[in-house]
Amino acid sequence: MSRTVQIYDTTLRDGTQAENFNLSVADKIRISHKLDDLGIDYIEGGWPGSNPLAVEFFKEMQSRDLKHAKLTAFGATRLFANPADKDPNLQALIDAKTPVITIFGKSWDIHVYDALRIELEDNLLIIEESLRYLKPHVEQLFYDAEHFFDGFKNNQEYALASLGKAIDGGAECLILCDTNGGMLPHEVQPIIERVQQFISEKNSDVNLGIHAHNDSETAVANSLLALSLGVKQVQGTINGYGERCGNGNLTSMIPALGLKMGYSCKSIENIDKLYETAMLVDELANLPHNKYQPYVGRSAFAHKGGIHVSAVKRNPLTYEHIQPEKVGNVRRILISDQAGKSNVLHKAKKFGIELDSSSPIVASIVQELKELENQGFQYEGAEASFELLMRRATGKQPEYFTLKGFRAINSKRKMDRPPETEATIRLEVGGEEVHTASLGDGPVNAIDNAMRKALTQFYPSLEEVELIDYKVRVLSGEHGTGAKVRVLIESKDTYEQWGTVGVSLNIIEASWQALIDSINYKLMRDEQRRAQK
Repeated sequence: MSRTVQIYDTTLRDGTQAENFNLSVADKIRISHKLDDLGIDYIEGGWPGSNPLAVEFFKEMQSRDLKHAKLTAFGATRLFANPADKDPNLQALIDAKTPVITIFGKSWDIHVYDALRIELEDNLLIIEESLRYLKPHVEQLFYDAEHFFDGFKNNQEYALASLGKAIDGGAECLILCDTNGGMLPHEVQPIIERVQQFISEKNSDVNLGIHAHNDSETAVANSLLALSLGVKQVQGTINGYGERCGNGNLTSMIPALGLKMGYSCKSIENIDKLYETAMLVDELANLPHNKYQPYVGRSAFAHKGGIHVSAVKRNPLTYEHIQPEKVGNVRRILISDQAGKSNVLHKAKKFGIELDSSSPIVASIVQELKELENQGFQYEGAEASFELLMRRATGKQPEYFTLKGFRAINSKRKMDRPPETEATIRLEVGGEEVHTASLGDGPVNAIDNAMRKALTQFYPSLEEVELIDYKVRVLSGEHGTGAKVRVLIESKDTYEQWGTVGVSLNIIEASWQALIDSINYKLMRDEQRRAQK
């Protein structure tokens, strides 16, 4: 029989404390609905007593419906100088009009003395009174025991006493927080077992939760261990965002709980939406997705070595701990200098290219691939370039245009003005020569503009193409006296996104190669779509 677990997301509050992680109110609303679709049980929207952005978010959410999740407001116990009914922070929590409120209080005696600067008994008083005051205003009331594990190690009796006052105040769930993120799994178990004993001694049916930070790279391990001991609620963030080193990563914990530990909850039922949720959070925060992240990283089910690829094609369990589709991810076969025939044949099938395993073309593609990567080409982030390479090898790649020559001129006329760049280009399309010029922000942009200007009269759909990323990597010179550069370009249109690559001693030439592949790929895909209609 499966056990149930409550999933509590704090991406919109604790996650936004991460460096460079910023969300607008509109972003937070969109993420809330995505978390609701995933089946998250509780969404912590922010601290309404701390900033106007959080107040605006909660006001906006009052007119919106969530299908499953319960929105939660977060705040602190009252100031010692304020009666509970006069405390602005507690009033802001009530004004947020959420079904759930979570407040945090001090468990560590050092924090009581040094942060709050009050006596230990005074802290116990404000914990109980704050919760007791809030209790009638919400459906559910949670208590975050901040720095609980450090507090327990320093003064066990007082840390437990703070939990006792939270129980007396009416908290339904006590969340044990490893706020500094320094706990290791072998330390967590005896502390949780002692807390469970303490709750039993009080004859309370209050639930326990875990809120772990990742400063020792153990937040997920500590959280899963706590749940295995009977803790009912786990708090964390999508992709593990949070202050310093981050929080417990829900995109790792949810599949571990559902696919490996036999737990049940709404998020586990909807686990195939996990990948798209993780990607959306990164997109709205304007941060690159961690490709090496377990479960939802693009490399989580990527296979590079030829032997691995061959085995995975026969039985994916040989090199995959779960089926990638379960979490909404996909298996990827990488093209690299370790590639064998299995990789090439797998890619050919994906690209719709008919290749027989005994064909000498396969061996020639493998050989060309290795020679090119020895020169510095890399196709793991440039599958479009590799598909074009394969189609050229099979003689099935049409020539949409021919370069006759290009030139880029940089000039700086005044010290207080940016440089000016002009590019001219000569192309031949269907026997007709076109000669155009264009300005740009640098030589690569100028050449791109000139090429589009020349080609769009023949291929109007090129106006849809947008260059969304441009990376330059300096490669080691073969004799240590020169340096090649590798340019990776990411492009997209209204249908898809693709990557291309170029390598040269000249950055303009490398960029040109990648640009040419990008345009050729777009034109090829347009032709394929027309043929399918």
